[in-house]
Amino acid sequence: MLRFLRFAALFGGLILSASALAVDIDAASYGYPLTNPFEATIATTPPDLRPTLPLDEDINQKDRSLTLRPEREFELPDNFWAVKKLTYRIATQDKPAPLIFLIAGTGARYDSSLNEYLKKLYYQAGYHVVQLSSPTSFDFMSAASRFATPGVSKEDAEDMYRVMQAVRAQNPKLPVTDYYLTGYSLGALDAAFVAHLDETRRSFNFKKVLLLNPPVNLYTSITNLDKLVQTEVKGINSSTTFYELVLNKLTRYFQQKGYIDLNDALLYDFQQSKQHLTNEQMAMLIGTSFRFSAADIAFTSDLINRRGLITPPKFPITEGTSLTPFLRRALQCDFDCYITEQVIPMWRARTDGGSLLQLVDQVSLYALKDYLHDSPKIAVMHNADDVILGPGDLGFLRKTFGDRLTVYPLGGHCGNLNYRVNSDAMLEFFRG
Repeated sequence: MLRFLRFAALFGGLILSASALAVDIDAASYGYPLTNPFEATIATTPPDLRPTLPLDEDINQKDRSLTLRPEREFELPDNFWAVKKLTYRIATQDKPAPLIFLIAGTGARYDSSLNEYLKKLYYQAGYHVVQLSSPTSFDFMSAASRFATPGVSKEDAEDMYRVMQAVRAQNPKLPVTDYYLTGYSLGALDAAFVAHLDETRRSFNFKKVLLLNPPVNLYTSITNLDKLVQTEVKGINSSTTFYELVLNKLTRYFQQKGYIDLNDALLYDFQQSKQHLTNEQMAMLIGTSFRFSAADIAFTSDLINRRGLITPPKFPITEGTSLTPFLRRALQCDFDCYITEQVIPMWRARTDGGSLLQLVDQVSLYALKDYLHDSPKIAVMHNADDVILGPGDLGFLRKTFGDRLTVYPLGGHCGNLNYRVNSDAMLEFFRG
């Protein structure tokens, strides 16, 4: 009898451990066609493999604005009038329905292409949808952030939470049955911290939370992306810049097609042509896009806080002022520079914080490890070839989320979110 009980306990333990294993999607059955992670990140999914979604005119939606930081009316230059209020987009059903908040990725506004795609996907499935800008976007920093120095995840989440509460207060008659939350890239990290905050604030009691391609160690992810800018690219010299090289390729591509068609399928089709970008060129393009986001953040944070690192504190900025010199100076500051010069000094002054390593632990998923491990309502979808992941990141996710983690073999960084297989999985998660 004792032997039987031991066997039963061991067998039960095996079943329990097996059920806690991450869901690894088999590459052979997955069907996603882009095996290059850089190409997947840039070109995303071929149009014929995407789900059919409603057109804009078929969605009951509107943009609304919130006044959250009225003091910025006087702190910001006059030509920043467009971002003194925070704009969001809301799509509503004509009957009671669950509402899902979407948080955009690094530097992205509420109307980013991925947020637009996710809005259409969930709206078609019967959800009210609210699209929100990233705490690192210049409009959120200007109109909603208390300290205008994003990068401390807990404080970014508190700012985002206030925005969500203000959105609900501005739409009091909207019949909502349940609240859901999702975000992609950095927005996924923000969603994790917002969900954790809601456990004590209880304003929304989110029923389910989905993290799409989140950074695990935020510092690792931004270091990976910063390194892409340093890629050596053949054909670039003192007389030919990277941008000229890409522009020349695009020009020849359109000449061969016989017309210019800047549609959603452009990058995928372009990458199938003779003018396609090499691995090094794609890496540089991704890194450059990220560097521009970092420059935006560094410039906006410095300007609002009058730190004088990029813009002289008393320099008069009017509608006629050229911002080009400041942009050039900001582009010299990568994310590491922004964290060192602006985030850490503010964090230390406010919290009596210590080293960079301490900050990294506080702003990454590590800080929420126990909560994420024990919360059955939170799931993660990630890609094994995501360029933002570092050594040990997938291992952390496997150990923390178990069978609430789905790992796709391909897709780069968010490149497969608009693949039909992924779309169905996202809908299935929220349907339960």
